[in-house]
Amino acid sequence: MSSDPFFSDSGLRRGRLGTAHLVFFTVAASAPLTVLGGGVTTMYAVSGNMGAALSYVLLAGVLAVFAVGYAAMSRHVANAGAFYAYIANGLGRAGGVAGSAVALAAYNAIQIGLFGLLGAILQDFMATKFDIDLAWWVWALVAWVIVGLLGILRIDLNATVLAVLLGLECIVVIIFDVVSFAHPGGGMVTVDGILPGNLFTAGFGAVLAFGIASFTGFESGAIYSEEVKDPRRTVARATYIAVVFTGLFYALSAWALTVLTGPENAAAASAEAGPGVVFGALEQYAGVVVADIASVLFITSVLAALLSFHNGVARYLYALGREHVLPRFLGATSNRSGAPIAGSLVQSALAVVVFLAFAFSNRDPILDLFTWLSGAAAVGVVLLMTLTSAAVVGFFRGRPGPETTWQRVIAPSLGTILLAAVLGVLLMNFDAMLDPNTPSYLRWLLPAIPVIAMLIGLIWGVALKSMRPEAYARIGRVTEEGLHEPGLHPVPEPERDLWQSGHRR
Repeated sequence: MSSDPFFSDSGLRRGRLGTAHLVFFTVAASAPLTVLGGGVTTMYAVSGNMGAALSYVLLAGVLAVFAVGYAAMSRHVANAGAFYAYIANGLGRAGGVAGSAVALAAYNAIQIGLFGLLGAILQDFMATKFDIDLAWWVWALVAWVIVGLLGILRIDLNATVLAVLLGLECIVVIIFDVVSFAHPGGGMVTVDGILPGNLFTAGFGAVLAFGIASFTGFESGAIYSEEVKDPRRTVARATYIAVVFTGLFYALSAWALTVLTGPENAAAASAEAGPGVVFGALEQYAGVVVADIASVLFITSVLAALLSFHNGVARYLYALGREHVLPRFLGATSNRSGAPIAGSLVQSALAVVVFLAFAFSNRDPILDLFTWLSGAAAVGVVLLMTLTSAAVVGFFRGRPGPETTWQRVIAPSLGTILLAAVLGVLLMNFDAMLDPNTPSYLRWLLPAIPVIAMLIGLIWGVALKSMRPEAYARIGRVTEEGLHEPGLHPVPEPERDLWQSGHRR
């Protein structure tokens, strides 16, 4: 493969990403403008909970506790497989394969679901503004081509694109916040939208379900750990910045919406107008031009999230192919860009097959494709973080190092408990995320997808131990510097001891 002019096994390009780049990837995956226009309005409409804005601070606190152990482990484990490698080093190799299956199911689901959302809003925008009326899947195909092309180019180019798009959409959200506080619905700014007493009431479970889905992507920094300039620090810094920024930014914007409508009217206004609450306010108080720009940026916000998740899935496939957990060809990278080209192409192929299947079966792009897959993805990501938090405890058990007891045991143990609780609430309130007309069997089948993927992955991991021990030995390996060896070369002797001790289970 190394003689091919396009493909190589030389590995990902190291040193191309800094902390800022990684923040762009993680926050862009969360898509702030999409969260405000779609997630926040839907949360108010479904839950009827006046104090829902405060849930973002609460959830950010839970995720910050998770990030303590996650960041500590990131200084020791650098692998494009991210949580796959973390779980393998903390809970055993077969567990790592199970975690990789959950990750692939979750991140593929949200990425493919976003094509439905983007196709629908592009269809409406082009028909309204330019009288171009094409099916939603045509616009989804346009986005698919753009994402697919960017996915095989240099990772720092992708980061630059995301930086521009993220910066512009954040400006729009800030304009909405300023407009809302300058024109309060009741004539004065109130704090009712962030009072604890208004949050812990009816609809709290639904609020947590929608809230945790809004954070999906913040945890993806470790996926790029082989491509950052300083693996021991960059992932940790970017993760902390992402969770603090998104938590406070979402809370402020959700509170601003209640100020704009009046706290008691937030649910009714959101149910009636949906994203129109946001874009209508921008048009009324900031002008038609600003509202139109915001509409375009709403589209690019989804596009940025698509690109971020695409890059994440491609790198998971790359890591699994390189370590022979999946077919070896997935470990190919581009000679020109260093991108995981095989993983990128496979992800693109899977995405187009799935969203076209939904299109040709006349399923709704938002109520079916986006809602179904994003709900399943939310369950998968929380499950993945719960397993990872538990893996941190296992990884540091008996391992010397500068980490404190808080980093090694207390925070990851507490994080595991808190995330398991969030997962339970999400499962119990999963039907709140679905359209009322959704078939009843999907209310349990969709959240079961990541669980089924985990079981399949665990079975495959156990099978590898007896069928292909050499592949089993590669699972989640790390070196002394926290850098995975490129390509398929053996781990050098000085590094092999640490690799082996990390897997001595």
